[in-house]
Amino acid sequence: MRVSMAFFAVFISVPAPAQFTLQSSNTTADLRGIHNVGGGVAWASGTKGTVLRTEDGGYVWQSCSIPPGAEKLDFRGVQAFDANTAIVMASGPGDQSRLYKTTDGCSSWKLLFSNPDKDGFWDAVKAETKDRSWILGDPVDGQFSLFTTADGGANWVRTQDDLGLKSSRGEAVFAASNSSLLIVEGTMLFVSGGPSGARAFMECIFCNSRRFVAHTVPSPKGEAAGVFSIAVGNEHLLIAVGGDYTKPDESSDTAAFSTDGGVHWTISTTLPHGYRSAVAYDAAAKTWITVGPNGTDISTDNGRNWRPVRSDPGLHEAPDADRNWNALSLPYVVGPHGRIGKLDEAALKR
Repeated sequence: MRVSMAFFAVFISVPAPAQFTLQSSNTTADLRGIHNVGGGVAWASGTKGTVLRTEDGGYVWQSCSIPPGAEKLDFRGVQAFDANTAIVMASGPGDQSRLYKTTDGCSSWKLLFSNPDKDGFWDAVKAETKDRSWILGDPVDGQFSLFTTADGGANWVRTQDDLGLKSSRGEAVFAASNSSLLIVEGTMLFVSGGPSGARAFMECIFCNSRRFVAHTVPSPKGEAAGVFSIAVGNEHLLIAVGGDYTKPDESSDTAAFSTDGGVHWTISTTLPHGYRSAVAYDAAAKTWITVGPNGTDISTDNGRNWRPVRSDPGLHEAPDADRNWNALSLPYVVGPHGRIGKLDEAALKR
């Protein structure tokens, strides 16, 4: 069995100390959207139309005004540009998938776009530039939905048919952490899951027009299973994480890596210790971090092996500082019941 190989790696048996320092969000909303702009500015979002903002590195998280008509919406994604400008994406059936924008530090909001597909469901939003953004949604009529704007959100266009976006039966994208969609140097990638297995859809850089090519990613199969998050590291190394969110403690095939831009994928030798909803790379520490409901894992060998993070009572760390997380935008992490943490770089070196 693959897990048994951990016994041959001595360092795997030594858990890393807790990495996240808990912060006060002053909300009980479930948070799945987080975006670090830099310079102490970050934005977070979640259920009940919740949007939060910090301008001082998380010392104080401000509760934003709720966008009009969004009191019951679930903001699964946020993309910010500075302390005043951000867009938030609500995920839900039909027109419960919406996009709002603020340009005055979240004092007021404008509804930019609502899902035109009654059977649609938005999963991720990514800003390529301040003018150009993308929305990825579940399949409608057998094809993944992809919308784009080139004017800051004033107008949105659905991508054309026949772009290689056709889905398999039951295939979908997971709106777990707004990290199922990735844009690297203008090239788009997204990951899926379902009963037929997971795939990575990659924009063809050699084609004459925008087109996607899908490649199989090793992952559990099922309606609630697949790849939930993808991230890029040095030299375009890609890491994908996921699992089955109905089985949070099941570790089989929860992480894989690709060294050729996502064409071929290899399952990690030592896997994260459960389902994982988000992954990110800390370039300064040369460390990968992945989070989920039952804990946090790190890898210092580019995703080949993962080891769990554990709180250290001797360091007066919160006993659940490594658990119950949904999404990452380093150094921040967010989770249910208003949980927000900030990465402790020193913990990576202990």
